[in-house]
Amino acid sequence: MPTSFTVVPVKDVEDSGKSAEAAHSSKPVSLQIFGEEEDTVNNSEGPRSGDDSLRESSPFLNPDYDREQYDGTNMALFEEEMDSHPMVSSLLNKLAKYTNLTQGVREHEEAENEDGVRRVTVVVPQMGTFIGVYLPCMQNILGVILFLRLTWIVGTAGILGSFAIVSMCCICTLLTAISMSAIATNGVVPAGGSYYMISRSLGPEFGGAVGLCFYLGTTFAGSLYILGTIEILLIYIVPTATVFKADSQEGESAAALNNMRVYGTCCLVLMALIVFVGVKYVNKLALVFLACVMLSILATYAGVIKTVIEPPEFTVCLLGNRSLRNDRFETCAKTEIVKNNTITTELWTLFCDSKYLNATCDEYFTLNNLTEIQAIPGLLSGVIKDNLWGDYGPANMIIEKKNQLSVSAQDSSNDIYKPYIFNDIATFFTLLVGIYFPSVTGIMAGSNRSGDLRDAQRSIPIGTIMAILTTSFFYISCVVLFGACIEGVVLRDKFGDSVKKNPVIGILAWPSPWVIVIGSFFSCCGAGLQSLTGAPRLLQAIARDGIIPFLQVFGHGKANGEPTWALLLTVGICEIGILIASLDDVAPILSMFFLMCYLFVNLACAVQTLLRTPNWRPRFKFYHWTLSFLGMSLCLSLMFISSWYYALVAMVIAGCIYKYIEYRGAVKEWGDGIRGLSLNAARYALIRLEEAPPHTKNWRPQLLVMCKLDSELAVKHPHLLSFTTQLKAGKGLTIVCSVLEGTYMTRGNDAKIGEQNLKAVMAAERTKGFTHVVVSSNLRDGFSLLIQSAGLGGMKHNTVLMAWPAGWKQARDSAARRNFIETVRETTEAHQALMVAKNIDHFPSNRERLKEGTIDVWWIVHDGGLLMLLPFLLRQHKVWRKCKMRIFTVAQMDDNSIQMKKDLQVFLYHLRLDAVVEVVEMHDSDISAFTYEKTLVMEQRSQMLKQMQLSRTEREREAQLIHDRNTASHSTATDKASGGVPDHVHMTWTKDKLVNERNRNREGMGVKDMFNMKPNQSNVRRMHTAVKLNEVVVKNSHDSELVLLNMPGPPKNKKGDENYMEFLEVLMEGLDRVLLVRGGGREVITIYS
Repeated sequence: MPTSFTVVPVKDVEDSGKSAEAAHSSKPVSLQIFGEEEDTVNNSEGPRSGDDSLRESSPFLNPDYDREQYDGTNMALFEEEMDSHPMVSSLLNKLAKYTNLTQGVREHEEAENEDGVRRVTVVVPQMGTFIGVYLPCMQNILGVILFLRLTWIVGTAGILGSFAIVSMCCICTLLTAISMSAIATNGVVPAGGSYYMISRSLGPEFGGAVGLCFYLGTTFAGSLYILGTIEILLIYIVPTATVFKADSQEGESAAALNNMRVYGTCCLVLMALIVFVGVKYVNKLALVFLACVMLSILATYAGVIKTVIEPPEFTVCLLGNRSLRNDRFETCAKTEIVKNNTITTELWTLFCDSKYLNATCDEYFTLNNLTEIQAIPGLLSGVIKDNLWGDYGPANMIIEKKNQLSVSAQDSSNDIYKPYIFNDIATFFTLLVGIYFPSVTGIMAGSNRSGDLRDAQRSIPIGTIMAILTTSFFYISCVVLFGACIEGVVLRDKFGDSVKKNPVIGILAWPSPWVIVIGSFFSCCGAGLQSLTGAPRLLQAIARDGIIPFLQVFGHGKANGEPTWALLLTVGICEIGILIASLDDVAPILSMFFLMCYLFVNLACAVQTLLRTPNWRPRFKFYHWTLSFLGMSLCLSLMFISSWYYALVAMVIAGCIYKYIEYRGAVKEWGDGIRGLSLNAARYALIRLEEAPPHTKNWRPQLLVMCKLDSELAVKHPHLLSFTTQLKAGKGLTIVCSVLEGTYMTRGNDAKIGEQNLKAVMAAERTKGFTHVVVSSNLRDGFSLLIQSAGLGGMKHNTVLMAWPAGWKQARDSAARRNFIETVRETTEAHQALMVAKNIDHFPSNRERLKEGTIDVWWIVHDGGLLMLLPFLLRQHKVWRKCKMRIFTVAQMDDNSIQMKKDLQVFLYHLRLDAVVEVVEMHDSDISAFTYEKTLVMEQRSQMLKQMQLSRTEREREAQLIHDRNTASHSTATDKASGGVPDHVHMTWTKDKLVNERNRNREGMGVKDMFNMKPNQSNVRRMHTAVKLNEVVVKNSHDSELVLLNMPGPPKNKKGDENYMEFLEVLMEGLDRVLLVRGGGREVITIYS
């Protein structure tokens, strides 16, 4: 249903005249901003990633709007947003003046105006569907295979087999064209053609991999066309112009290959010079080359019609049922009568040891007669019945006529030296598919020229599909007509040796074989030049996208943008194909690369259709994801049908490029379908994870890492992220977060900078995960918010990792202590595990390797088994791999330490953990004076801190009281001046105020009383435990690389919070690297499989 727009003029009553004048005097839009897209392709100064990312992220064709001050009054409500939200009239004005420039397919013409600024001369594209898409596609599809190999394919595979080959390939390209049309009409397609479509649909990794495959395919296509050109030149035009001569018949093949290499290299250099001098010469000759192709096809059809009236006079000489090469004899007879004398013919000397009648001759020559048949019996001859089925065979097999009687010879060892027609290669169905497929490539020619089209979104689908249907009709009709007109032995004669060295399709054409020879020669020349023109520009487009770092040099070129370096690389790769020197060997190679490109075009369309992204709105409506999937499957099948090993090589090349771009390439966000597919897959997985909690066997620490940022927003403890990497090894969920104090309105930019700094440190430490920086009014609320809400659905953290607040004693206030203790309480309440690393800056970095040492686990209480799981995870990383694991547990007076050790060893055996078990006995002992003294000092310190806090509170209260009195006196004076009667203020004491004031007076203990206080017995017992445990741990683990300890929980009564930190300090005293671990209240390790 079409959408209709109504433009409503808004008139201002007072300033209507001014508004009208302003509207008519609006500044014209400069085309310089719209020339950025061509500059991206043609600028010789290399890639500009900033401009590219800006253009890609913009929802419109051009993100730069006029930054003029808006002077109108009608839309004053929106005037503050005019910079980012332009008026609709301004947007439509820019869209109307937008021009998608040519992508380097014609010569660049630039001029400088008077102020020295370079301006691009914009020529509005005027080409329609026929000239801009249909004819270029026809020219690229019809080519060398049609003239040089199609007759041989029909003779070898038969009409039915050839029909199957042609149908598969044409259906494959038709389905690809449908997918390509959908992608090409879903917006503007700038430089790069198919590469641009795939990369913007499937992302930079797939785009770069397939783009390079398409580049290699186009380059090897140049090799194919050049080899076809030289084959026509050396076999049909000037067969005597050979550099290498064969001394014997066995050396003919090697000599022919060497001649192809020499002439092919010379031809490549000549074509490269033409392309280097100027592309405009190639483009001017394009219509000439296309005319040659069309003339040759018309001559073929004319020849078919003529066979109905009068078949051509070309004949084939058969010895028995074997076809003979007739380029070395004129008469198809053993003897002839000249002046009543019987003399031998030239053919006699080829099979006998002398020209006399009594000479010794080849056995097969003696036993069989010579017959001469028509090479082209004609359309009505019925030869179509003999050519329905294929005739495959091994290499060096003699070509024989079916249903022809012959007498076999006993000795056939010398047949190779006789003038028979042989199969030069082994033939089978899959080989013919690979050789034929290049004849249907070239369907991208229209999309590559989208900048030259008047209406690309209409012309590309119609022109491309019509060209495919037309060429498919040509190929299928040629298959049927060749099989119906030409003798089978002639069809299987690849080089026309049996018809006086004429191309087989040439002897069918009317009026002369030279029409085909000259037409195919120029057609191959033109196609080769087009390949050498298009391939460097494709490589330049890939290089200037900046996704493959080592290709950036190929983005440079001449001053006018011509890709000089890319042309040199293209010539080098093309020379590899020419050195292969066999058209039949090169064809499957480029088939692989083109098929892979087409496969991903179909995949791109299928992914976009299935995802139903809002931006997927192609104007071409005749597509469906099932067609794209069918085309993708057909491409993959044809790859392995043609050559499974070439298919594997092509896929390995594409895979390596993909991984390289993923690892080293530039980060690009193109709104591609793979990202959308990832989002859909992530949504589906998150919904599935939400259904049930993870089983113990699947449990692993999903970390929420609390990082602290300093005043400059730099990460204070980067080793915390190193330890995260060593613990996680890229597995599971990691959320690295931090909290900033303030409001988001004032510190929003700081939060973004903090996230960038966190990401930079994570990249340096190779930590895989997510970052999150929140701004909160205080740190406590920020930590609480993260613990409660970090993660999404089933992908939530289950463990919190943080550094020990080392400076809590030196802090002037108790905020650090309170924040830490409240974090411990909240993780316990949320049933999350907690890990606290002491001296985190002393932990090893990812570049260190611990040669030896131990990881000691002090298993005091069981809280889920996390203590035993952590060393196992750490030892998976190369930093801790050589460390051994030791587990210590504590035995009380009533425990059997020997039995405990045995039970623990059995338990570890079932857990599949390798560790040394030690049981440490801790007998009940009297509390030492040292413990009493330490507890007393702790309590005195806590009381002193309270007193200091109360003193500060009193000072603040006194200052507030003075301020209130001053304010009251000022108001009283004002009331007296105004003659008013002051109101009486009554102070009311409530019960709560009275209780609070008494408690405050009681707590305000003097310093003298502080030194007379006695330690609390509960604190003494706790300190005794901490001291004794610390002594045991230091004694056994003072030289270990890492100590893991059970972390005791904070007291339920918050009045003891100030002492809790002291207990932990005493517990860890004398140890360097300590990890306090507190379980989340569930089992995380199991003995079951």
